[in-house]
Amino acid sequence: MRYVYDFDEDSGGGRELLGGKGIGLVEMTELGVPVPAGFTITTDACRAYMVAGGDVPEGLDGEVDQHLAALEDHTGKRFGDEQDLLLVSVRSGAAVSMPGMMDTVLNLGLDDVAVEGLAKSTGNARFAYDSYRRLIQMYGEVVDGVDGHRFEQALGDLKSARGATQDVDLSADDLSELVGTFKEIYQDATGDGFPQDAREQLRRAYRAVFDSWNAPRAQVYRRTHEIPDDLGTAVNVVQMVFGNRGDASGTGVCFTRDPATGEKRLFGEFLSNAQGEDVVSGIRTPEPIDRMQERMPEAYEQLVETLARLEAHYRDLQDIEFTVEEGKLYILQTRTGKRTAAAALRAAVEMVDEALISREEAVARIDPGQLDQLLHPMIDPKAKIEVATRGLNASPGAASGAIVLDADTAEERGKAGEDVILVRWETTPDDYHGMRVSKGILTAHGGMTSHAAVVARGEGKPCVAGCEGLSIDYKAGTVKIGETELREGDVITIDGGTGDVIIGAVPLVPPAIDENFGTVLGWADDVRRLRVRANADTPADAAKAREFGAEGIGLCRTEHMFMAEDRLPIVRDMILAREEDERRAALERLLPMQQSDFEGIFEAMAGLPVTIRLLDPPLHEFLPPLEEATSDAMRDRIKQLHESNPMLGTRGCRLGLQFPEIYEMQVRAIVLAAKAVEERTGDAPLVEIMHPLVAFREELARLRELTERVAAETPSVAYLCGTMIELPRACLRADEIAEEADFFSFGTNDLTQTALGFSRDDAEGKFLTYYLEHGILERNPFEVLDEEGVGDLMRIAVERGRSAKPGIKLGICGEHGGEPRSVTFCHRLGLDYVSCSPYRVPVARLAAAQAALAETGVTAVAIGG
Repeated sequence: MRYVYDFDEDSGGGRELLGGKGIGLVEMTELGVPVPAGFTITTDACRAYMVAGGDVPEGLDGEVDQHLAALEDHTGKRFGDEQDLLLVSVRSGAAVSMPGMMDTVLNLGLDDVAVEGLAKSTGNARFAYDSYRRLIQMYGEVVDGVDGHRFEQALGDLKSARGATQDVDLSADDLSELVGTFKEIYQDATGDGFPQDAREQLRRAYRAVFDSWNAPRAQVYRRTHEIPDDLGTAVNVVQMVFGNRGDASGTGVCFTRDPATGEKRLFGEFLSNAQGEDVVSGIRTPEPIDRMQERMPEAYEQLVETLARLEAHYRDLQDIEFTVEEGKLYILQTRTGKRTAAAALRAAVEMVDEALISREEAVARIDPGQLDQLLHPMIDPKAKIEVATRGLNASPGAASGAIVLDADTAEERGKAGEDVILVRWETTPDDYHGMRVSKGILTAHGGMTSHAAVVARGEGKPCVAGCEGLSIDYKAGTVKIGETELREGDVITIDGGTGDVIIGAVPLVPPAIDENFGTVLGWADDVRRLRVRANADTPADAAKAREFGAEGIGLCRTEHMFMAEDRLPIVRDMILAREEDERRAALERLLPMQQSDFEGIFEAMAGLPVTIRLLDPPLHEFLPPLEEATSDAMRDRIKQLHESNPMLGTRGCRLGLQFPEIYEMQVRAIVLAAKAVEERTGDAPLVEIMHPLVAFREELARLRELTERVAAETPSVAYLCGTMIELPRACLRADEIAEEADFFSFGTNDLTQTALGFSRDDAEGKFLTYYLEHGILERNPFEVLDEEGVGDLMRIAVERGRSAKPGIKLGICGEHGGEPRSVTFCHRLGLDYVSCSPYRVPVARLAAAQAALAETGVTAVAIGG
């Protein structure tokens, strides 16, 4: 197997073989862009190295020597030759861009003799010793793990002794002295002198870059961005060009458009008389790229022309690294530039206007997950933060506020205008009144589909759940976050997009939706097949969903209506009733309240379908904890309703069959509301009544009879009657159940629990975290649909359901309905719609469009490494 290719060779492979940086250098060479010469050690070599436990694959060192000889012939210089010295850089370059996560070594080939030769041949001793001290530090840190602070401390001490404010203020003699100091640090840390053999330096350097693929920071980055661990990195060995040869030299980083706004203008930074790491390390303060025009007008003009060529070639915003050596420009790297969501949208729209890309390509290249940046407040990217602890990123956005430990206090202080963060062990429906006025929610327990997470997403509030670094002492009114103890009223900040918890207030940036957002989503709507609905329980939720482009409600959870302050006492009267007559009397009092709720939702969604799920949770959830019971009757009832595993107990349709009067009241409220809205507005609501937790055909048959009997009391109201598919048996017997159903809606939150045998509240933050960290599972199945397991059950249900009833309507209403990969799966499965929280509707619209475009071959393409 061949492992090494020159930049001007045809490798027969793409970025998967040469890495992003390598393929970029190859393509720029073909375009005639000024690129230093060099060669790439492929990702195949890295993978072989990892499989062999850190042994270089046979033949690799020999190949590197051959290509190094060719590089010497090309440049007319010699590696390790003091008279006509070739120096190289060794740079990582994975197939998927991982900025700053892996290692680079510059100035390889210098030693004690060569540095003297470089000083003589260039007539610039300062440049030579500056390059050598940089090599010793970078090589020491990257190859031998020497603490970089030791080198920085020595540099700082020398500058202080010389009265120098910047590195460039040090003389050649100063830098020669610093080289000696750095060599002593290296010797002390490693027990060996700094290597004086250039080829030894090179061999050890590219091994170190291979090793950096598995550095902790790289592993964390890959987990965060879901990059496979087995890709490996390529290594690029590139002829050194020097930005530190004097005032006619320099280095910089620039973008073809502003990565924060998307504006079409040159954006970047530049440093004269510097090497690349100076720009990114903060050692010196870079200047705006425009200043380069004053200092090096010819190189600047060439840079502008080259950037335009590269953007036109790649047809996307480019992030470019460059060096100017004594007036001559070299491009070291180009890659697709990272950008904010606002910049991505603006750049896409303007590139369509410029005829650079098509509308379909514009839609395909927007990251759906990035849209959350535009819909919620975010931590200011410029803010310096210190994370105290971290939990699950359960609902996006960021918020700062005073800690409150109970919902009543949250409501009181929130209504008074104070920003509060509700901090709880876990939330229950009893906490809803406090959650809705809080700026954000932080819980020690619970997962991505816990009560706190689901409510927060529906309300558009940030939530960090399952935070194991959080402990609460309710009696003392204190919390411990990480190692810091705080009291109720102290201010914290949470970032629901990352799971970070920060002590104190942090600057936030407000959400920013502009016309580009609407333009791109409009283009998305033109190409998608899947319809997108919202999970909404109130008229306000429904209105917000329509604002974000929802085409109906796929899940209206009636239990949330029962938790309102004016209704809970009546609900409890119904539960405590000893006889059916008493229960019906309480339900009669609830009926007008339910009807009013439904009228508000039907009006908000005028002309669009509304799926209402009848009561699902077990009755004990509407009662207080046993120790808070206010009467003997309540205590007795709580004990009677207690179940060891209520999630699989008396809930859903089982509740409706045992206490049919509850579902009768709800169906009656639905049809009365539909009739009233039609008479008032002239528009007949599109009503869908959904029975939850059905496993057997007979369950749905009996509940359908109940629905039809009660609905017949209010003539001329059209409706559909269906069920939520959330149990494995329901998937397997979908053909039987379909005979009684007008529609299926997959409840993938519970289907995931029942298929995997995972309790979501007990799994997330506990064993599931272990599974993810140790590679037992690639993704959290409550965040991203488990296609092989849960997805296979869904396939069976779709096939069998449609075999019995070809026209049956099929959708999904779990939170997976707003997750891009899960939306893609639903598209492939042939579902009719997805439904998600209102703030995820734009994400789902875009993801559905991208799923449709992928079938035509239009996908986002990343360039560079």
